[in-house]
Amino acid sequence: MQLEKFNYDNKIVRNFGIATIIWGIVGMTVGLLIASQLFQPALNMSSQYTTFGRIRPLHTNAVIFAFVGNGIFMGVYYSLQRLLKARMYSDTLSKIHFWGWQLLIVSAAITLPLGITTSHEYAELEWPIDIFLTVIWVVFGINMFGTIIKRRERHMYVAIWFYIATFVTVAVLHIVNSFQLPVSFFKSYYLYAGVQDALVQWWYGHNAVAFFLTTPYLGMMYYFLPKMANRPVYSYKLSILHFWSLIFIYIWAGPHHLLYTSLPSWAQSLGVAFSIMLIAPSWGGMINGLLTLRGAWDKVRDDATLKFMVVGLTAYGMATFEGPMLSLKQINGIAHFTDWIVSHVHVGALGWNGFLTFAILYWLIPRIYQTSLYSKKAASFHFWIGTLGILFYAIPMYWSGFTQGLMWKEFTPEGMLKYPNFLETTLAVIPMHVLRAIGGALYLAGVIVMTWNLYKTMAQGKLLANEPAESLPLAPAFVPHGSEKSWHRSLERRPMQFLVISLIVILIGGMVEMMPTFMVSSNVPTIATVKPYSPLELQGRDIYIKEGCVNCHTQTVRPFRSETERYGEYSKAGEYVYDHPFLWGSKRTGPDLHRVGGKYSNAWHFNHMFDPTTMSPGSIMPPYPWLMEQDLDVSTTPSKIKAMRTLGVPYPDGYEDKAVDDLNKQASEITANLAKDNIKVASNKEVVALIAYLQRLGIDIKASKTAANLDNN
Repeated sequence: MQLEKFNYDNKIVRNFGIATIIWGIVGMTVGLLIASQLFQPALNMSSQYTTFGRIRPLHTNAVIFAFVGNGIFMGVYYSLQRLLKARMYSDTLSKIHFWGWQLLIVSAAITLPLGITTSHEYAELEWPIDIFLTVIWVVFGINMFGTIIKRRERHMYVAIWFYIATFVTVAVLHIVNSFQLPVSFFKSYYLYAGVQDALVQWWYGHNAVAFFLTTPYLGMMYYFLPKMANRPVYSYKLSILHFWSLIFIYIWAGPHHLLYTSLPSWAQSLGVAFSIMLIAPSWGGMINGLLTLRGAWDKVRDDATLKFMVVGLTAYGMATFEGPMLSLKQINGIAHFTDWIVSHVHVGALGWNGFLTFAILYWLIPRIYQTSLYSKKAASFHFWIGTLGILFYAIPMYWSGFTQGLMWKEFTPEGMLKYPNFLETTLAVIPMHVLRAIGGALYLAGVIVMTWNLYKTMAQGKLLANEPAESLPLAPAFVPHGSEKSWHRSLERRPMQFLVISLIVILIGGMVEMMPTFMVSSNVPTIATVKPYSPLELQGRDIYIKEGCVNCHTQTVRPFRSETERYGEYSKAGEYVYDHPFLWGSKRTGPDLHRVGGKYSNAWHFNHMFDPTTMSPGSIMPPYPWLMEQDLDVSTTPSKIKAMRTLGVPYPDGYEDKAVDDLNKQASEITANLAKDNIKVASNKEVVALIAYLQRLGIDIKASKTAANLDNN
């Protein structure tokens, strides 16, 4: 056969590489800013657009989708072409993908600080951006599968299996989690409510980590690590076992984020069981990677890229051991809602995603620029300061998490809470947050050094935009002796069948967990006294969402004595049936608010929002003076009531026509009450709606208990 000549597209790889670096600095800088606000809240510069609640999701989106996302596409576009012996299917689609992805990131950077958010963790972007994201993801899929179909290499290497699973699973996760009913161009409500919404969100949230932060990086590990070490992958059979068991088991584990909540116990138990099983495939991948370095460990001593790879794989192994351990109920009961989880997440993010990305950048940029790395010493410095940064970040956060979890649960010999004031735990861990910020600054400094090093590398070389290559048409892959009849070898030649089987494998777990929760009413027993929110309370809830209060406050009291003593009656599934979206939260920087209604006066809430330190000396919550100045937009009230009724909330027919009148009436009552405490505020200000919402929390269950007591008497 005659060799076919063609060119690899390195320009698109370069573009995604530069975007990875730029967005990495942006995302980590925002992370450092919000980390510092947890001990110095004045660093929000008295602006509503830079508060912790507003820009914490900007940090997570920037790091996950901008830094890691561009890093994924950089690695996939480079490795896919070479593994398939083919240029990308369409240069035009590559460009649309690149610029479309950057536009998505910019749209997130604009809307999230403005408070335009759905509040679903890692999925905060509103519905128009969600639709655009779907289009760009489809463009990527067409480009990837077009390349696979026109390939010259018959068998698909293990890295491509992970790329396929990533594409199909992220598509399913995004679509299912984005079922929203638009109210306006910048506002929507999730179709799901309460317990069901929580299950869908953490099915999505956990598997966004699995199939965006893990599987594509495992694919890149399988390609780049053997290249860097000049060694073949340790075990082909282990890679098969690793891949299929990982994508099947991972999808079941989401409910371990909801232990001790109102989620049905059977769903929680399924999440725990599959989380424990996850250790095996996760460590299978780590072991396959580390054993690939057999006979090459001498290179690790001198090669910074391999150092990054080894520590990255080790961090992956630590995080994927710790994750299943944290899903054990006894450990979860202490760790959940604390900084322990923050540390766990960042060991994976900084160690696994960050270090693998750096390794690939250091290896790849010199090659496509036909030169050598400008400074190996600077790369080595980056490795050591980055590793130090991870340690300074993780260890204080572990310490902080242990402190929080134990202080929250501690009782005196007389049976009273030893630390009844939540603020005591907050103040106790401030030194740990200072150390965490130092760790983040060290890590960011390393990234800045890398940026300089790679810039100098590019400057001394020249981009080989179209890299010449040649290959036999559809050259048969090497088949090891004795495996000619292997079912998997056969499957590796059939990309569309591979796609369909991967889809079926990942759908099983989600369907088993979600279908009964949606279709069997006994999973979410209703409570007669739970009523829909009033128009003013509904508007207040949306302000709560806009300000990102859910980033610091939970709304679910777990059935522990320590929590019921501190907060009140534990939370019931039926209390959330009208909550679109759910607001259970995942971190307690401040106390739980599910029973806060009626606990304090309207004046207390007003003063607390105006200057938290007047009500809670030492508080790290920032003031919210703009809530007293900004008018509540009541024009959206009828459309919000109508949307809620469409979603099944039992407002009377035509209620949207009188909703504004009821809103104004309740607002006037609150301002009249505030006036008794010498607080003068107009009834049309946002703070009035927020107070109405906060005063509603937990009232329904108190009414239920009162009714039950009357019946018993």
